[in-house]
Amino acid sequence: MKRTYNVVIERDEDGWLVASVPELPGCHTQARSMDKLMKRIQEAISLCVEEYGTPAAGTEFVGIQRVMVEA
Repeated sequence: MKRTYNVVIERDEDGWLVASVPELPGCHTQARSMDKLMKRIQEAISLCVEEYGTPAAGTEFVGIQRVMVEA
């Protein structure tokens, strides 16, 4: 059975692309290119689901917002 997961992608201070899966805590990977990142996150998701099981449906992805505050 195929399942769709939301993946958050950020670029770190060294230029690496970092992907994480909010539905699967601890499921993340990094790469220099988007193509490599997508392959790696698919592998990471498969491994996380194999190890911990499929998460219970309970959250709905709504979106991401950038918020600016004085630091």
